[in-house]
Amino acid sequence: MLSVSNLSVQFGKRVLFDEVNTKFILGNCYGIIGANGSGKSTFLKIISGEIDPTSGQVNLEPGKRMSVLSQNHNAFDDFAVLDTVLMGNKKLYDLKNEMDAIYAKEDFSEEDGIKAGELGVEFEEMDGWNAESSAATLLSNLGIKEDMHYTLMSELDGKSKVRVLLAQALFGNPDVLIMDEPTNDLDFETIGWLENFLAHYENTVIVVSHDRHFLDAVCTHISDIDFGKINHYSGNYSFWYESSQLAAKQRAQQNKKAEDKKKELEEFIRRFSANVAKSKQATSRKKMIEKLNVDDIRPSSRRYPAIIFDREREAGDQILNVEHLSLATEEEVFFSDVHFNLNKGDKVALISKNSRAVTAFYEILNGHIKPDSGKFQWGVTTTQSYLPLDNSEFFKDSSLNLVDWLRQYAQTEEEREEVYLRGFLGKMIFSGEEALKKCNVLSGGEKVRCMMSRMMMKRANVLMLDEPTNHLDLESIQAFNNSLSNFKGTVLFTTHDHEFAQTVANRIIEITPKGVIDRYSTFDEYLDNDKVKELRDKMYS
Repeated sequence: MLSVSNLSVQFGKRVLFDEVNTKFILGNCYGIIGANGSGKSTFLKIISGEIDPTSGQVNLEPGKRMSVLSQNHNAFDDFAVLDTVLMGNKKLYDLKNEMDAIYAKEDFSEEDGIKAGELGVEFEEMDGWNAESSAATLLSNLGIKEDMHYTLMSELDGKSKVRVLLAQALFGNPDVLIMDEPTNDLDFETIGWLENFLAHYENTVIVVSHDRHFLDAVCTHISDIDFGKINHYSGNYSFWYESSQLAAKQRAQQNKKAEDKKKELEEFIRRFSANVAKSKQATSRKKMIEKLNVDDIRPSSRRYPAIIFDREREAGDQILNVEHLSLATEEEVFFSDVHFNLNKGDKVALISKNSRAVTAFYEILNGHIKPDSGKFQWGVTTTQSYLPLDNSEFFKDSSLNLVDWLRQYAQTEEEREEVYLRGFLGKMIFSGEEALKKCNVLSGGEKVRCMMSRMMMKRANVLMLDEPTNHLDLESIQAFNNSLSNFKGTVLFTTHDHEFAQTVANRIIEITPKGVIDRYSTFDEYLDNDKVKELRDKMYS
């Protein structure tokens, strides 16, 4: 379907890809993974023709159509929403415009009639007469209501634009579908719809995503970018991660017999295949896992940060009491009458359809803003550590290197020692000279890793985290996820990462304009609960 031959990409002295040869086959969904800076987005731009490689070529099978999820959210501002979706199939859209132009002529001739007839036949072969209804259905499934279909794109907010551009990419059943971070700015319900759509998609999908639940639900293959090469592995992300960890463990077991290692890997494949077959995302495409070869499993060269949250002391039974908190602006109600008690060991996914409401709630709990009404009280034995959504305030002093930056949060003389601070930064993959980088040159992901070092030093028994996976690569997200699952204290967190919410939370608290929904359950159970669905509809109506 799509092949890459002798592809090399070099920026200055830096070689991103070196003589890559690979194929993307019909019916498979490939999840492109790689460390930050490995070239995932660059690779998508090359195969879509947006940029040229240094050498080599990309070949799409003749007669096949490729569709790309647009990253320029303002590119279609002058067009109506429905037309923007139709433009996803350029040939069909151009044909429609040509026909419309002919029929709009005042001096319509016999020759025009013949031409219009010929175009009409071609249009019908492309299912053009159903195009608008198909586009409208896609938009509705993605949460764009019918009364918005003829609105100009320039009048939509950022999140709505993302959904329209997603509909544009999906429109017309393209042979090759290329998407870079398609779940960004989507709610869990819309992501669920997209997962289901792609899991049953019969053509080729190539996707970059940091959403592990999404990669697990849709991918038949993981395409790993490492050392300038791309290797395809059968299975979804969880299989790739767990199998690569197992292979790395086996590599360290020098004395273990090869036969024993093979048996262990075969048992792992059997166990994983059985689990996938039982999962609600299972489709016929997931049977790829049953065809796996033990030789396909290799250790990864990935570096995972060592995120370990210790507690200075164990908290008592009283953690947090929230009584009738409310907050509103002139334009909207963020939340009202929010009340709950946090219990020792609770790991709460705090959610809302309004992300600004959640951030404001954390700011209240940390004393940065005042509620309109209500109150809260922390237990006397609790210590809190907070990872805010916006961490820019912490990196204002650009003269500090990372060692000096972290030293600001040391609590003892021992902790102020450079060796001690470098140890913490080393756990976050800031080793050697990287620990002396200035604050003003850090990427978004590096800043979050610094903030995690700060939190680890505090040794709090209550953690508050507002979108902790933002800006992080898959390795950091996985390590963070594992750390919170193992943490013995109390956690209050908000995330758009489905897997993070499902594997960490034992309680879900949703704050709404009309009150609070509070359930002890897993995240999936909460989303699937019919009574909760009814309650959510009522509280957001």
